[in-house]
Formats: sequence, structure tokens, C-alpha cells
Amino acid sequence: MKDHGLFGPESVTWRVMGEPILLVGGFRALLMQGLHPRAMRGVLQNSALMDPHESWSRFMRTTEFVRVRTYGTLPEVERAGRRVRKIHARLRAHDPDTGEDFRLDEPGALLWVHVGEVDSYLSVARRAGVRLSDADADGFVREWRRAAEVVGLDPQDAPGSVAELRAYIEARRPELRFVPEASHPLVRSLSASLPLRLAPLRPVLPALTLLAFATLPRWARRLYGLPATPVGDLWATAALRTLHAGLGLVPAQVRYGSDAQRARRLMAA
Repeated sequence: MKDHGLFGPESVTWRVMGEPILLVGGFRALLMQGLHPRAMRGVLQNSALMDPHESWSRFMRTTEFVRVRTYGTLPEVERAGRRVRKIHARLRAHDPDTGEDFRLDEPGALLWVHVGEVDSYLSVARRAGVRLSDADADGFVREWRRAAEVVGLDPQDAPGSVAELRAYIEARRPELRFVPEASHPLVRSLSASLPLRLAPLRPVLPALTLLAFATLPRWARRLYGLPATPVGDLWATAALRTLHAGLGLVPAQVRYGSDAQRARRLMAA
């Protein structure tokens, strides 16, 4: 039997994750992560994300991990997950609010990052017009319990439906804030250092970051000190739909990466 990894051609995940509009979802997921104080401090104190000369490399490594986890074979996923779990287990950060040192594989922070990722991909896909029924959306959340296990979480601790996802986010809201020692992501996007071959994309990066911010819930935008109005919600949805429709005019062999193209062929078969 062919090894299709965690998800496979029958999954909602394969149908959704190949859409180029999900790049906005990836940016949004990082913004959601940034509102969990311990998750953000773990990044600030242990990675090059805030170094403008290293941040793109780290972003690309994260993107590669997501690619392998989504489309890789089970051995490939296990190798990638083992590497991430090993890194998280050995790193420590300091929480100035409590005076405690903590591990980066602390389940509470890992679960918030997982939920923020699932919520971001699903929210952006649905608002952009990717066809997903309510049952599909629940299936997407449930499938991603397998992804939670890859980073070291008990899959049963992760939400298994949209309702559980929303309930978890609502329950965590009192703990969330943007820590004062972090640079604002919108400001960082204006001075992002990209590889030379990607330099033409530099003017686009602030616009993508702004769109990702606009897709956040209003309470999250307020925590980042940004306007949070219904007009912003309408603009974000209209922008996502316009961008998704425009991408739909690009030939499939250009629009989809090699993994997504292979997934589409398997789904069609």
C-alpha cells in the first residue's frame, strides 16, 4: 500500500493546504502564536526570528516542516517531528512575569501554537472562498490531531471540531497579550531582509502582513494595537476572495507546487 503520510488523498487537509492563498494563513498563524506570552518569549530567547538577517531562513525552515508534515511519507514525517521535538526539549526560556524558567515543549504553549495554526489555515481558506462544508471544516480540525502528535502533544488534547477549536481559543483569551519586549510584526515587515533572488517581493511583504493582521479576530487585532472594526473584516474577506480568484487564473502547473500537484493527481484518481 502506498505511503501517503499523515493525511492522504481522501483528506480535507490535502484539498486545502495546496492552495497558494494559505500563505496568508501561515503569516496569520505566526501572529496568533505571538499573542501567547510564553510561546513568544520562547521564540524571542531561542531563535533568529527577530534577527532581520536570519528571519527569512527560519521562516523557510518552518515552511519546509509544514510541507513534510502535510505531504511527506510516514518515515519523513517522523524524522522531521523527532528533530523538532528534540530541539524543543533541550531549549529553555525565562518568564519575567513569574520568574520561572520553562521548556519550549511546555504543552500549554505547544497546544496554543497548534490551535493557532489550524484556526488560521481554516479561517483564511473559508474566507477566501475555498469550498468547505461545515463537515469538511470539522474534518480538517480532526485530521490535524495527527499533526499535533508530531510535535509531541497528546492528540486527544487537541480540538477535534470547529466548536472545540473556538471554545479552546475563547478559554485562553484572558492569558493572551503581546509582550512588550517583542518588535511589532508589521514594523518588522517593512524592513525584512530577503535573499537576493526574492528581493522583488520586498514591497509585497508588508501588504501580506497587513492582510494577515486583518484576518485576525477583532480581539487579537486590538491586542496588537491595531484597529478592529467590521469594515476591516469586510476588507479582509474581499481581499482574500479577490486574491484567491486571481490565483485561480494562473495555470495549475504554475499555481501549485510539486507536492500539491501530486496530491491533486492522487485525489482525482
